[in-house]
Amino acid sequence: MIISVMSDTHLSKHYIKKACSNLTNVDVLIHLGDNVQDIDEIKKYYNGELIYIRGNCDDEKIPSEKTFLLGGKKFFITHGDRYGVKYSMMKLEYRAKELEADIVLFGHTHISQIDFNDGIWYINPGSVSYPRNASNSTAYIEIVDGEIHPKINNL
Repeated sequence: MIISVMSDTHLSKHYIKKACSNLTNVDVLIHLGDNVQDIDEIKKYYNGELIYIRGNCDDEKIPSEKTFLLGGKKFFITHGDRYGVKYSMMKLEYRAKELEADIVLFGHTHISQIDFNDGIWYINPGSVSYPRNASNSTAYIEIVDGEIHPKINNL
């Protein structure tokens, strides 16, 4: 199973199109908020399964976090603003452990990162449109035979 993760697209049609150009073998695309209305733009280029949550710039009617199973792994997704991820990972780590997550996806910082801590993967795809660390980016997660293989894809 191949999962693509985007966050913080912020209405940038140019970078959304660029991010979507690599989705040919993707089974599921996850958008972590901040302009989830960009899902309409993404649907022009991707017709597979879409999962999304709201960010701090989005409509309150959309859930702010979700948990679900994909590829036999438990995912916890959140934008990150409610967990103070710009300052510390502590609150997010506590919540991930409480939920017994295998993979935590979050955005908000506009800085891509992949960390493995206490048996849990923490993946931030960075920002499709306005990165704060060098390159516009997304994340990919491949789950093969129960093993998780994450990577950052610079656009």
